[in-house]
Amino acid sequence: MTISVQFFGAAGEVTGSCHLVTVGDQRILLDCGLIQGGRKDEARNRDPFPFNPETIDAVVLSHAHIDHSGRLPLLVKSGFRNTIYTHRASRDLCRVMLKDAGFLSEKDAEWENRKRERKGLPPIEPLFTVEDAKIALSHFKGLVYADKQQILPGVSLRLSDAGHILGSSIVELWLDEGAKTRNLVFSGDLGRSGMPVLEDPAVIREADRVIMESTYGDRLHRSWEDTEEEIHQVLNNAMDGKGNILVPAFAVGRTQEILYLFAKYYEEWGLARWHIFLDSPMAIEATRVFTENADLFDAETAELWKQNGESPLLPDLHISRTAEESMAINKIRRGAIIIAGSGMCTGGRIKHHLKHNIWRKECQLLITGFQARGTPGRALVDGAQHIRLWGEEIRVAARVHTIGGLSAHADQNGLKNWYANFQGRPPVTLVHGEERSITSLSKHLYQQLSAPVHIAQAGERLEF
Repeated sequence: MTISVQFFGAAGEVTGSCHLVTVGDQRILLDCGLIQGGRKDEARNRDPFPFNPETIDAVVLSHAHIDHSGRLPLLVKSGFRNTIYTHRASRDLCRVMLKDAGFLSEKDAEWENRKRERKGLPPIEPLFTVEDAKIALSHFKGLVYADKQQILPGVSLRLSDAGHILGSSIVELWLDEGAKTRNLVFSGDLGRSGMPVLEDPAVIREADRVIMESTYGDRLHRSWEDTEEEIHQVLNNAMDGKGNILVPAFAVGRTQEILYLFAKYYEEWGLARWHIFLDSPMAIEATRVFTENADLFDAETAELWKQNGESPLLPDLHISRTAEESMAINKIRRGAIIIAGSGMCTGGRIKHHLKHNIWRKECQLLITGFQARGTPGRALVDGAQHIRLWGEEIRVAARVHTIGGLSAHADQNGLKNWYANFQGRPPVTLVHGEERSITSLSKHLYQQLSAPVHIAQAGERLEF
C-alpha cells in the first residue's frame, strides 16, 4: 500500500494551505485555504481544484484562519460530501469567518458586476456565497485536544494545541500501511512560547514524517517585554501628536491579543486618555467565541477574561457593529484608537479609516501582523508614499509602526526548537513560507540539527 503527500497550496508561498494525503485508495485533505495577496494571486482561487473533490474521503482543518479554511465552501460546492474534522473552537470560529467571507464575496461580485455592466461585459459569480458557507459548515465535526480517534479505516487522528490562535491544532495522522503504521505530523501554524492569551505549542516527539510551516523561518522576534514597551511608546507619542491610531488587526487572534494587552496595561499605558473602537463585526463575533472557549486560555488570561467578559478592563471600549457606527468614527480627528479589519488592509472597514486618516501626519498606523506580498499592508510596511483606495491615489503621511513582536507565528528559533523535540530526526518538509524564510530555515535545520529537510514544491508528490 502506498502512502504519499502532495502539496497543492502554501508551497513556496504563505497562503492557500492545501495538502493531499493518499493512503491506498483513501484521500485525506489537510486544510483547504484561500490564496491571499494581490489581484493575480486571489484570482487563482477561481481555478478548478487540482484533484476531484468528490474523491476526498475526509478533510482535517488545522485552524480557522481563511488562508487555511477559506476554500472549504468551494470544495463542498464542487462535490465533497464527507466530514471536515477540526477542533471545536475552530469550528465555532469558522461559523463566523466563512459566513463573513461569503458575504464579502457576494459584495465584491456585486461591485464588480456594476462596472462590467457599464462596459457591456457579462457578469461574474461570487467566489462563494453565505449559503455556500452554511452548507460547508454542516460538514464540520468539532474535536477536542489529545483525543485520538479513527476517522477512516486504517486512519487515526489526534489534535494537539498549536498555540497560534484559538483552536489551532498540530495534526497527527496514523496511517496503516499493511502490517506497518506510519505517523505523519502536520504542524499547521505554530504559535510562540509565552504568547499572550494561549497556551504554548504542544511538544510532539514521534513522527515518520513532519510537514512544518516556515512563515518566519528567516528571523527572530523581539522579546515580549520589548514589544510591549514599543506599543507603550507609540501610545505616548501619538497622544502628543493630536491624531488617531489605526490598528489593522486580524479578527481572530490578533484582535483578542491587543484587547488583552490593553486590559493588562490599562493604567500603565494611560489608556483612559483614549477612546478605543473595535470596528469589525467579525472581530466582535470572534471575541464572543473566545469568551465561550476560555478553558483554552492560559491561566492569567482565563482569570482576566472571566472577570470582565467581552471587554476586559476597558471601560472606554466602543463596539461598532453597524455601518453607521463605523462611519461616525471618521468624524473623530484625535484621541481614537481604531481596531478594524482586515489585517492586511485588503478590505473591510480599515480601508475607510485609512482614507480618512492616512494622509494626516499626526496619524499613527500600527501594523501588528504578517503582511503578504501584493497587499496594501505590505506596501505600507515597505514605505509606500501613496496607496490606492477605490481608484483614488492617497498620500501616506502617517507614521507607520511595524510591531513585529506581536506575531502569532513561531520565529526561526521557535520552529527549530519545536522540531528538535522529535526523536530520531524524522524527514521534515517545509511549507507555508516565502523563499527567503523557507530557505533560511532549511539551512539552519540541516546545519544545527542534521535534519533531513525538503522544501515542498507546488504540485509535488512525496511518497513515504
